[in-house]
Amino acid sequence: MSNSYSMHPLGDAAVLVQLGDGISDAVHQRVVDFTQRVERNPFRGFIECVPSFTTVSIYYDPLTVQKPDDSNSTFDVVCSLLQERFKADEEDGNPRSIQEVVDIPVCYGGDYGPDLEIVAEHNGITADEVIRLHSGQDYLVYAIGFAPGFPYIGGVPERIAAPRKPTPRPRIPAGSVGIAGTQTGIYPIETPGGWQIIGRTPLALFRPDRQPPTLLQGGQYIRFRPIDRAEYDRLREVKLCD
Repeated sequence: MSNSYSMHPLGDAAVLVQLGDGISDAVHQRVVDFTQRVERNPFRGFIECVPSFTTVSIYYDPLTVQKPDDSNSTFDVVCSLLQERFKADEEDGNPRSIQEVVDIPVCYGGDYGPDLEIVAEHNGITADEVIRLHSGQDYLVYAIGFAPGFPYIGGVPERIAAPRKPTPRPRIPAGSVGIAGTQTGIYPIETPGGWQIIGRTPLALFRPDRQPPTLLQGGQYIRFRPIDRAEYDRLREVKLCD
């Protein structure tokens, strides 16, 4: 894969770093590596990194960034500092750690997955086959967004891909697991939404009283595990997700 990148101003206090043109594990690994590189060695004035599918937004305080030459814009200075991180990345690389796959228990169908049969009918397969395919592989969390802790998860098998609903529901319960196209995701809080809901997890994805406040992070891998209603209720009772 090409190591090319580009940088663009994002308002007057951020730089958008473009690391690829398409969604893939390889591009996302570059996003994760660069984010970690900047966070481990922040420059003066750095605020935060916000990674996405193919980009990283670098936010900074323009009044704090040290400018060695007043003739240079703050954007140019920050770009120069970021280029130093790219150079270091090319010289010694980033160590690859083996990440634990996060287990996500899901109660599929019924009241918790009202659209399971719709997804099955759309693809000409059974509901059991949808569950088997959805829970039969590891998934990469590409980004967190839309709502606090909402994971955008790619790689859903084409056999269970399904379009969004033409009219979103006004209320989707927290923990609902949905499909939209070849993406799957988990609603961390009750919110409107148009994804096809096939199940629900008892895990709490958004925990504002903890640090970090989100259960999942971009770059993690997860695997859905089917559970029955009794197991769902048991997990809720022992407060594994509260």
